[in-house]
Order: sequence, then C-alpha cells, then structure tokens
Amino acid sequence: MEMGVGMFGDLHINNKGEIQPAGQRLQELIEEIKLMDETGLDFYGIGEHHRPDYAVSSPQIILAAAATVTKNIKLGSAVSVLSSADPVKLYQDFATLDLISGGRAELVAGRGSFIESFPLFGNSLADYDALFEEKLELLLKINHENPVTWKGKFRPALENQLILPRAVNDHLSVWVAVGGTPESVVRAAKNGLPVIFAIIGGSPAQFKPLFDYYREVYQHYGHDITQLQVGVHMHAFFGDDSNTTADEYYPVYSAQMDRIGRSRGWPPFQRHQYDAGRKKNGHLIIGDVNESVDKIIQMHELFGLTRFSAHMDVGGPSHASLMKSIEIFGNKIAPAVRKALKS
Repeated sequence: MEMGVGMFGDLHINNKGEIQPAGQRLQELIEEIKLMDETGLDFYGIGEHHRPDYAVSSPQIILAAAATVTKNIKLGSAVSVLSSADPVKLYQDFATLDLISGGRAELVAGRGSFIESFPLFGNSLADYDALFEEKLELLLKINHENPVTWKGKFRPALENQLILPRAVNDHLSVWVAVGGTPESVVRAAKNGLPVIFAIIGGSPAQFKPLFDYYREVYQHYGHDITQLQVGVHMHAFFGDDSNTTADEYYPVYSAQMDRIGRSRGWPPFQRHQYDAGRKKNGHLIIGDVNESVDKIIQMHELFGLTRFSAHMDVGGPSHASLMKSIEIFGNKIAPAVRKALKS
C-alpha cells in the first residue's frame, strides 16, 4: 500500500484573524514536500482552490517546483477541478510536469470541495454533472490518442489535433476523486480508473458498500482486477503524544470547520465531534505513532486499500508542526505499516 500526504495549501490564520501571506506558505510547501521525499513517502497531492484562505489555485505549478527538489515521490493534484478546466491545457500542464519529474506526475480529477471556480471560469452550476462527464471523456481520449478528433457541448471541437507535449511513455496517470455518490463510483469503475474516496466525516465503515460496488462495476466492464487501485483521503495529524497532539491541533482544526461551516449552514464544531472522530471507528487519524499505525492498518483491512492519503494541513497548522508531523509519518508510521502489512 502506498502512503503519502494530501494538502489543500491552507493559509495559517492567527488569533487576530490575520491571514498568512500566500508567498510564505508556498515556500513552506516546497520544504514540506522535500521532507516527504527524504523520508520515503510515496506520493504528494495538492488541491486547487480559489479562495482567500488557501494558497494554491494551480497545483501543477507547485508540483513543477517540487519536482526540482525531489527525486522519488509521486507528485499529483488533490484535486484538479476538471469541471471548470480545459482538458487540453490540463493534460499539457501535467504532461509537462511528468517530463520535468521523470514520470512522477499524477492528475487526480474531481469536482472540488467548493464551487468558486465555476463562475470564475464562466461555467454554470446548472451543468455541474454534464461538465465533469464531458471533460473527463475528453481528458481520457487525449491520454489515449494523438492526434485527437472530438466534439462536445461545452468546448470547441477538435479535428485531428495534436496535443503536445506527451507524458512519459505517452501515458499520464489519471485518478478520480469521489465524495461518496454511486454515480461517481460507476463513472470511475467503467473507465477503469484508480479512485480515491474522501472520508472526512462519519464512520469509515459506512463507505464499505461503495468500495464493494466499485470493485463489482470495475470487473463488470472487463478490467483486470489485479490492476485495481483504490485509496482513501482522511484528515490526519501526527505527534509524539496522543492527547497533547489532539489538544494542540483541535483549535486549528475546529476553526477551519467553523469557517467552512458558516458558508454551508453547519452548526459550530464541537470538541465531542472531534473526540468521536479520533476513536477507533471514527474518520480522524490524529494522535501518536501506535494508534495511527493501528488505524491505517484498520482502513487497509476494511477497504483493501492500495493507497492511504493523510490530509495534513486542515486549518493551516504551523510549518514547524507540519514538518514534525511529516517526519513522524515518513520515518515511523509508514515503515511500521509497511512492516505489518508485509508480515
């Protein structure tokens, strides 16, 4: 099972409400990715957002910078908002990243956590489903064919058009991120695409039927089950002592839940929700090495994972605390999980 880190590029917000400069956070991200590579983590993903509390609107630029200071780690989006992007330009950007990094690029396509990109790039939310469906179709066609002939509803047609440059070995790794709808599961499985489930609330066990459904549809369409790749993306943070880590991270985490919740009509986030999420059957992996190892293995056994992604910067914790969390994950947790799974 691959283990790595997903981030959204959250900006740190202090107790006065002052937001960290984006440039500072971007520099920190490069240092953090470099440390992930040095500790032997398998992959890194960075999200696309167009909001004042996030630093990254173009994952591929951050990843290209990271490619120059890393050697082995896979570099991908988490996610690229395909619905409001041009699949041609998106493929070209990630193919360029793939060439710069020596074949380490991954494009993780999704609808995103927020909707700001739709009006920003002139798309209608009324076309929410149709946009993603059509653009995924074109992206996959570009990835498998060159030149490309294609016609759709939302983008000018392509007639025997070369799409350049091409990714290493003329194939770009494309994943689909899903939040938990059967329709999204069917779309990914039908196309034989690796899928990553965002489990950011409730009990992970509630997602088990969707994992089973994905495998069923994947095989129904004739895809080789030995090539199946499935992962989870879960909020996580690691420290030396479980209670101290949880106590120090709670104000940062809860503040972000409340910022997002105010725009979505959620009630204020409570400590009992946080503590429940940290329990054995909860959706949070926040604590020390031993309990984090146990919970990651539990997720592997529950879902048959090939990938675990720790979403580690929710709320914008300090750079120092993120570096410590990454070091613990890469040097202690990941080796222990690998050893347990191998045995």
